[in-house]
Amino acid sequence: MIILIAAFAGALWGSHLARKRKGNLADILQYGAGYGIAFALLGLFVTILVNRIV
Repeated sequence: MIILIAAFAGALWGSHLARKRKGNLADILQYGAGYGIAFALLGLFVTILVNRIV
């Protein structure tokens, strides 16, 4: 669940950042995908850490 939330938050943040920098649709989609993947990876590590602690 943490992974999905992190991926969604990353996609939103990336697309917002691209819009703020006045990017076109391809830029917005690429930033959203890139940040979504990066945040999902971080969420994966957090999930593994939480499962090992608990």
